[in-house]
Amino acid sequence: MIDHLNIGVADLPAARAFYVPALAPLGYEVILDREWGVGLGHDGKPDFWISDRPTSAPLHVAFAAPDRATVDAFHAAALAAGGRDNGGPGIRAQYHPHYYGAFVLDPEGNNVEAVTHGG
Repeated sequence: MIDHLNIGVADLPAARAFYVPALAPLGYEVILDREWGVGLGHDGKPDFWISDRPTSAPLHVAFAAPDRATVDAFHAAALAAGGRDNGGPGIRAQYHPHYYGAFVLDPEGNNVEAVTHGG
């Protein structure tokens, strides 16, 4: 299951002007609005992000994991399959206190993550 998706854009204000009204009929609203990006979603959880990050990967996708052990296993398996480490398993308190994720770059340079939100 996908937890969230982020796409990098060249013109964040233009992308915001497009995505906010385009996704409104689907029930999406702005949950978080930052200088570097906008998180849209519903029920208080942003699951679709647009961001202005010229140094970031072309695409970021995060898969939901049931627990921390699964995040750890994802990271190990992805590295064994040829992925490049982009942030080992650990707490990412800048998102929230129980955000536990791991990041790898796939062969195309996309940022792939596994995350659990449990305590």
